[in-house]
Amino acid sequence: MSNSNVTQTGPPPQLHRESTNVSSRTNRIHEIGLSHFAELVQSISTRDAEARYKAEEADNRIATDDTPDSSQFQGNGGKTIISWEPNDKENPYNWPKWRKNLIVVTTMMTVINSTMGSALPSMAIPYMAKEWGVTSRLQMVLPISTYLMGYVFGPMVWGPLSEHIGRRNLSIGSFIMFMIWTMACALAPNWPAMLVFRFFVGTFASAPIAVVTGQLADIFNSPVTRGRAMAWFMVTTVFGPLLAPIISGFCSTSIGWRWTFWIGLMFAGLTLVFALFLPETYAPVLLTRRAAKIRKADPNSQVYSATEIEPHDFTQLVTRVLTRPIRMILTELIVTATCLYLSLVYAIFYMSFQAFPIIFQNVYHLSPGVTGLCYLPIGIGAILALPIFFSYDRVLLDAQARGATWAKQEEFRRVPLATLGGPLFVISLFWLGWSARSDVSFVVPMLAGIPFGGGFMLIFMALLNYITDAYEIFAASANAAASSCRSVFAVVLPLATTPMFARLGISGACSLLGGLSLVMCVIPFIFIWKGEEIRARSKFCIALKERKEEMERRNEEQQRRIARAAASNGAMSDKETV
Repeated sequence: MSNSNVTQTGPPPQLHRESTNVSSRTNRIHEIGLSHFAELVQSISTRDAEARYKAEEADNRIATDDTPDSSQFQGNGGKTIISWEPNDKENPYNWPKWRKNLIVVTTMMTVINSTMGSALPSMAIPYMAKEWGVTSRLQMVLPISTYLMGYVFGPMVWGPLSEHIGRRNLSIGSFIMFMIWTMACALAPNWPAMLVFRFFVGTFASAPIAVVTGQLADIFNSPVTRGRAMAWFMVTTVFGPLLAPIISGFCSTSIGWRWTFWIGLMFAGLTLVFALFLPETYAPVLLTRRAAKIRKADPNSQVYSATEIEPHDFTQLVTRVLTRPIRMILTELIVTATCLYLSLVYAIFYMSFQAFPIIFQNVYHLSPGVTGLCYLPIGIGAILALPIFFSYDRVLLDAQARGATWAKQEEFRRVPLATLGGPLFVISLFWLGWSARSDVSFVVPMLAGIPFGGGFMLIFMALLNYITDAYEIFAASANAAASSCRSVFAVVLPLATTPMFARLGISGACSLLGGLSLVMCVIPFIFIWKGEEIRARSKFCIALKERKEEMERRNEEQQRRIARAAASNGAMSDKETV
């Protein structure tokens, strides 16, 4: 009996202690691993910000602590580092207004091509499926979903790469490839080939979405003018997908679905004529070209741009440049929350390309072409968002002129627009869902597109401007992160549209989407409430802010030195005259 008691009571506590110790050690290993990972990410981000602002300082000829106080910077080996002169005409910030406006119009045209391509086959899919014998409802979503898969991967490369090699060549090269793959879609021999071609079209079409925000940041120094240019840019991102169903709806029923892509290619060809004249806007590339021109004229000169003397290797490209959008999503709460909200709104927008045929063709028996016209109220709502945006701009500027405390906070510059857009977007979904009945005119649910488009537009204008202003020199990477993240949702959620509407009905499905939007629309209110604290704890924002303030301080000191030197020279000149 005693032996039995010993065997029963001895081992279990020992096993329990061993299990507890193993679990404790595992937890400690995980904590250490996460801590090291966080430190590594932060280290890369800090070096990234320091390197970029150091190049910015050199580009603008701002003296640093290790820079001699002279008219030119001397690098290693006696190399002279070229920079912008005061009021330099080649500096994109100083370009004439007509040239900046031409760039905005051209980039808007490229964006229309990109976004129109995403929904181009929307009304043509039934005719494509009939020709190739495709009967699966799930597969019929794939021509749009595979395109948006390209939107997931493309911006993660195009955005940071444009901050490494410049904007122009990347924009033109990717646009030409977009045209080639669009032509391939028009000539597609079968369904699998079409899906592959659509993926590559989407990959190259995503370049303007990621790069244009960087181009606008290159040429507009003022947040006000940059914000207004961004507003026009955002409107074009909405109108592209709205034009697509009209084109495919009327082409498919008359001249054939393949003409949907040929017409898209014609518009792309017209856009290319303008895009070929698009200048390079990225300051480091422009300064590199200036330095190369000087060296060509005088082979003995040792003139270089700050970018040229920086180390450029594959390791830096991978660890610092291409991982920048991913690091922002993982470590920046502002980017993460913005990505989540924009992703849901964006996905619901693309779900409408399956939902509208269910509502307006199945319930109201409209033709594909007329169903495409039902998207126009969304465009009207998007246009109506512009005067709201510009009116708030004037209110903000007046408040800043009066010295109002609230107008000095970063979050009040754009985010309040999203606090209006969010509720409008929610209302539109409930309006659409509960008015789409056969005993109610199709005009009533169609008009729900006005608050839908207005809310969608205000949310995007507010939050994309917010992250553009917050991350300035890394605006392209921040927007690339947002673009890729929302494209993931836009790929996945539309796959569930038809089953969801079949199971829940039109009213139930729209109510579910409205409820999710209602939950997410608190994010802009949280930004206004706690945004300053969030940015204060953001390591990335801290590094950017510190470097920017340091650069501005040195710039002010340099301007004072120049003023004192000019005054001293003037005094000496007066003495010599006497």
